[in-house]
Amino acid sequence: MKKILSWCVIAYRTLENYPRVVMPVVTLVLCGYGYEVFIARPALLYQGTPQATSFLNVNTWCRIFRNNGFIVGYSDWRGNPLWVEYALTPVDENQPHLKRLAHFQTDWRSFNRVTHDDYTKSGFDRGHNAPNHAMSMLYGRYGQADSFLMTNVSPQKAKLNQQVWQHLEEMEFGFAKNFGKIWVITGPIFGENVERLPSSWRVSIPKAFYKIYVSEETASKPAFALAFVVPQTVSGKESINSFITTIDAIEAQTGLDFLADFDDRVEAHLEGVIELAPWNLTSPTKLPARTP
Repeated sequence: MKKILSWCVIAYRTLENYPRVVMPVVTLVLCGYGYEVFIARPALLYQGTPQATSFLNVNTWCRIFRNNGFIVGYSDWRGNPLWVEYALTPVDENQPHLKRLAHFQTDWRSFNRVTHDDYTKSGFDRGHNAPNHAMSMLYGRYGQADSFLMTNVSPQKAKLNQQVWQHLEEMEFGFAKNFGKIWVITGPIFGENVERLPSSWRVSIPKAFYKIYVSEETASKPAFALAFVVPQTVSGKESINSFITTIDAIEAQTGLDFLADFDDRVEAHLEGVIELAPWNLTSPTKLPARTP
């Protein structure tokens, strides 16, 4: 307590004695914060930031990290992002692909400092939330590099990561081509009895993962939504349609509120109704095979 009071006294005396120096610095900091919160972050979000339905639930607390092409709500407690959001637009499927990076990087912004090696011999893949393929195709080397930050990674079983999850990621550009632009919100779902990686206590193991796709509402057409929940226990042979669910169901399992800036009636419809026809799920666009 004495140290805090001492710092407060020092800050007050500095402001009193050097107002011409301190005030520009304070103004610069406030302007930077304002730009981050009111301009930069909203550009990477659609219809509001995902919010905890109850502030008392510590498992939903997170810090927001803005990256090249995507934004993350990261939980240092879980060692996972609780949500990741990004936008997709059509791309030239024949454009050169960047070589996949060999190593994931610790994010300097994280407190728990999860590393690439924390997953070694854990029995789990380092699963991207914002996908390497999409970030590299749309945002180049900087987007790809940010997708390899450990704050974008969750533990995924191999059959989930390399089969079902890869299939969903391949379908996404087909959705973007169909609508012109889509927004994707994705992240882990944790059970009641959460285990940690056997190789690292810093990382919790999710029981499942969700993906939410939303097309943009315009003056001439409504928004459409599609949601999936995929458990860790998949065999990899299931029909992708078997994982379809509602956004309401995902909110109930995650404790998060999505798309809160929509009109309440629009939000209730998008989150409670399953509409498959707009997404053409009977014949999704197929993309060339790629590394997950």
